[in-house]
Amino acid sequence: MSEPLTAPASGDATVDFSHAWGSELRATFALAWPLIVAQLAQNLLFTTDVVLMGWLGPKYLAAGTLAGAFLMPFQLTGIGIVGAVAPLVAQARGRRDIKAVRRVVRQGFWVAILVATLLVPIVLSIRPIYLALGQDPEVTALAESYMFAGFWMLYPVLGTMVVRSFLSAFAATRVILVVTVMGVIVNALVAYTLIFGHFGLPLLELRGAALATGFVNLFMFLALTAYALTHRKLKRFHILVRFWKPDWRRFAEILRVGMPIGLTVAAEVGLFSVAAILMGRIGTDETAAHAVALQLASTAFMVPLGLGMAATVRVGLAFGAGDAEGIRKAGWVALAMGMGFMAVTCTLFLAMPQQLVSIFLDPGIAGNANAVALAATYLAVAGLFQLADGAQVVAAHALRGLSDTRTPMWLAFFGYWVVGLPTAYLLGFVLDWRGIGVWIGLATGLAFVAVLLVTRFALRERLGLLRHLVG
Repeated sequence: MSEPLTAPASGDATVDFSHAWGSELRATFALAWPLIVAQLAQNLLFTTDVVLMGWLGPKYLAAGTLAGAFLMPFQLTGIGIVGAVAPLVAQARGRRDIKAVRRVVRQGFWVAILVATLLVPIVLSIRPIYLALGQDPEVTALAESYMFAGFWMLYPVLGTMVVRSFLSAFAATRVILVVTVMGVIVNALVAYTLIFGHFGLPLLELRGAALATGFVNLFMFLALTAYALTHRKLKRFHILVRFWKPDWRRFAEILRVGMPIGLTVAAEVGLFSVAAILMGRIGTDETAAHAVALQLASTAFMVPLGLGMAATVRVGLAFGAGDAEGIRKAGWVALAMGMGFMAVTCTLFLAMPQQLVSIFLDPGIAGNANAVALAATYLAVAGLFQLADGAQVVAAHALRGLSDTRTPMWLAFFGYWVVGLPTAYLLGFVLDWRGIGVWIGLATGLAFVAVLLVTRFALRERLGLLRHLVG
């Protein structure tokens, strides 16, 4: 069954590719900017928790950081898996197939429930794993209390990603921004109340932080789902109708497309986790400088990430509509925008590293001098790192719009773990370039992956990635 589709009142997002570069740029920007700001707001959720846990004391902050470091790789992997809903819904919309949209979203919820259920026993094993790795028993016990209070957040987190993917495919990205900003405010209020026991509630400390994070993710899931079910141009998809009815073909398709995405995310997160461990072996100042430079780079990364999400939708729409020229325009416009922004941040990192580092480390304190100098040096490398990181994330997302995820996964594994990590170790420890060597290794791995993924998108027709075009 096929019916004509129209877009919601969130920008001009009808399934129409004029094949004009300016039109594509405007469409991509309209789709991407709320996603970019929403990603930045999402970072504030974690930042708020870090500040509040810091008020409890160093021991609690360390425990909360350990819990987050353990949970985040699994959570991001799950988000990557269910993120396959975005290109599949976009392709169905491009084909003007309402039934396929509904079934993909419904099975996306099924996959989210399955993945969260499989991850729960893993994240609840935090204490024996950390003790085996030699972590402090008291801090580990506190980290475990956080996890046992908040493990259930995996369900609304992954469910939210399914709804976000559906909304993004129909250009309803402004509501994602509004709900995420509301989530930041709700999280700050609830976390403050539960952590410190205000307004007659018990003092829950780290358990309060975990419960607040779970509640805010549940709030965002319910708010976005309510919007999808009641918006006049979205409710006709009836995404929850016959929820319990299986569609095993689409269930398997989500896993087929999504598993490589999740594993790619895990590979990249793992690379940076190992890099942090390597920096820890070098010294405390190096570790602090690494954290500062990485925070600045990660903040800038939110922009090409949002553009990449938009590229997935735009490329997916054109792919579903059988429009090869639309695919070309959508992919290259997003890449140009991502690289253009990262060229600006590269210039800033190279031109004013001391000023940027001083946001996090006070250069007026004598004890900070070495860490500040190191962070400024790492930031210079991060400037070049920016260009590669922006290119690889946008190219990877553009390929996802074509449901091309397996080969990019292997390219990412090879680039990160066979090229990047060994280079970081060789330069940092064998040649004794220390922290700068580790950062050059990270940049090398990202650049290698960026070249391969951009080349793969450029050669998409020769590689047979468009052989399933409809139309």
